[in-house]
Formats: sequence, C-alpha cells, structure tokens
Amino acid sequence: MVVLVPAYQPDGQLLSLLAAVHQLDPTLELLVVDDGSAEATAPALAGARELGATVLRHEVNRGKGAALRTGLAHVARVWPHAGVVTADADGQHLPEDVVAAAARVRAGSCLLLGVRRFTGEGVPLRSRVGNLVSMVLVRAATGRALTDTQTGLRGFSPGLWPWLLTVRGDRFEYELRVLLEAARLGLPIDQMPITTVYAQGNTSSHFRAVRDSVRVYRPLALFLLSSLTAFAVDSVALVLLDALTGSLWLSVVGARLVSGTVNYSVNRRVVFTAGRSRGSALGYIALAGSLLLANLVLLSGLTAAGVGLLPAKLGTEPLLVTLSFAVQRVAVFGRSRAHRPSSSPDTDLVTDVPAPVAALAGGHRAMTPDRR
Repeated sequence: MVVLVPAYQPDGQLLSLLAAVHQLDPTLELLVVDDGSAEATAPALAGARELGATVLRHEVNRGKGAALRTGLAHVARVWPHAGVVTADADGQHLPEDVVAAAARVRAGSCLLLGVRRFTGEGVPLRSRVGNLVSMVLVRAATGRALTDTQTGLRGFSPGLWPWLLTVRGDRFEYELRVLLEAARLGLPIDQMPITTVYAQGNTSSHFRAVRDSVRVYRPLALFLLSSLTAFAVDSVALVLLDALTGSLWLSVVGARLVSGTVNYSVNRRVVFTAGRSRGSALGYIALAGSLLLANLVLLSGLTAAGVGLLPAKLGTEPLLVTLSFAVQRVAVFGRSRAHRPSSSPDTDLVTDVPAPVAALAGGHRAMTPDRR
C-alpha cells in the first residue's frame, strides 16, 4: 500500500502526518509530490525524505490534479500491484483515518471516500455550502448519494491506474471528475466516516473559491446554460405553434424538434466535447423521444387540470433537465474506458507519466526528478 500526498507549500503538518502514519503502519510506502513549492519549504520536503518518503517534484505549480496523476503514474510504474490512499498535506486528515483507509483498500475496496461530517462550529461556512452544492449536483448527475464529494482522503485499488490516468483536470476539478467518471463506469464507491478537522478555519487550504469553483462546476454550468437556451427556444416555439395550429401535441413536437437540434449541437461541441458520433446522435434522439413523450404527458395532464400552458412548462422543465443531464453524461456522450479525452487549455492530458504508463494512459511527457 502507498500513501500519496500532493503537497504545495507544505509545512510541519506534512511531517507530522507522515511520521504518525509510518509509526502506525511501517509497511505503508510514503510518496509526496511537491507541486512547485517555494524554496522556503525545502526543510519540510527534506524531512519527508528523511522519514523514508519518496519525493517527486513539479518545477512549477500545476495543480492538485496534476500532482495526483504524477504520483499515481509513479505508483503504477514502481508498485504496480499496490493500492493507494491519497491524503492532504495541510493537516485535515488524521493519521488514524489514513491507516484505516489503507486497511479498507487492502480488504477489497475499489474506490473509497473518507467522508466528513459538515456539522459543528469548527466547519467553515464556505465548506458547508460548497459540499452541499456539490453533493446535490453530483446526486442529480449520477444518482449516487455521496456525502462528501470534496474529500481528499481517498483509496484506490491497483486495477484503477489506467483509468485514473486518463481523467482530465489539473486542479481541484480532477477529484470531482473522478467521482463523475466512476459513477458513469458503474464502479463501486465505498464511504468511510472520518474525523472532521478544520484547523484555524481551514486557512491553509489552497482552494481559490471563485476560480477553482468555476473549474469544478464548469461542465454542469455549461450544460445548464445550454439547457436554458434550449428551454427559451422551446418555450417561444411552443407558444407560437400553439397559437398558429391550436394543437398542443403538434406544438410540443414541433417546438422540441427545434430546441432539441440546438441543444444537441451545443452539448456535443461545448459541454461534453464529444466528436462526431453516430452513436451519440442516435442516443440523443432516443433520449429526446423519451423526454418528448414525458413532456406531452405532463403538459396534457396539467393543462387538463386547468394550469396554463406556460406555467405548466415552467413547472415540468426542471425535472426533465435534471434527468436529461444525467442520461447525456452517462449514456449519450459518455466515453469508453479506453477512449482518450481531448485536451483543453485548462485540462491537459496525462502529464508526468513514465514511459510504460504513458503508452497506456495517453501521456507523453517525462517526469521531472526532484533536485532538492
């Protein structure tokens, strides 16, 4: 088993964690990825090496996701049959919980989350709100009830390396995307309660509230914007066609054909970044047909009960949008496990991957050795 700790500007808390983990379970390998920290942190990283940890280094700060992939690639090359537990370097995870997570992975957990309780006076408001929003959105997108989607204490079985190295995102969005992709692939996700620690209001966290939140929630935000645009087109077309034809069913079908074309084009090119695919088109048509039938049934029932056409439309659309997002992400535009994701400016492909793993995961750059 390997304990992987991505570290940016680490201090004595990193050494305390590593020393305690080693004392509790000397069989655990310790691996630290220094994500471009300043020279002032050299003593902490030197202390980590003195404790027996392997220290890898990024010459510049590239983000937590990139650091995690660097560490996972190293594990896949050096300890290919070992499981991994990831932990944060800022003192948020107790050594006892890290060791307990390692034991759970050894016992057979595929993907493990160490989940915190977001209650009590010591939990910052931004953490409460952030986790609640993330939990609701992930539940809507995947159907999985995950109580802590932001936890950095996670466990992975050895067979997950090829997949983990293809998940996109160089910063905090990587961890959320791992959960979304795991749900899409149907991987079992175990949840283990851990102690909630927020030292000094979590001031040591490097999470940038605005910029990193945009990265984390960008895919869902784009989808909602696409859905809002399609909804506006659909609503205008529905009212116009109903005025022209006087037929609810004909109006609903015509409006959905127009808005569906807009929605599919935007989702394929912008939201899910899928290439031209006959399969995605057929899948979207099947989904659109099902949603159209559901929309007709709901609108017919509500208008028959005396509800106006536009209020009925406004009332039924949120349910259909939520269902549409979940199905499109999982079944329509979902990529296969072997599919190589397209790169983008903020989500490079696998980076810092040794040659044996790069061929499998799609990476191509060599790892920078630690020169400290």
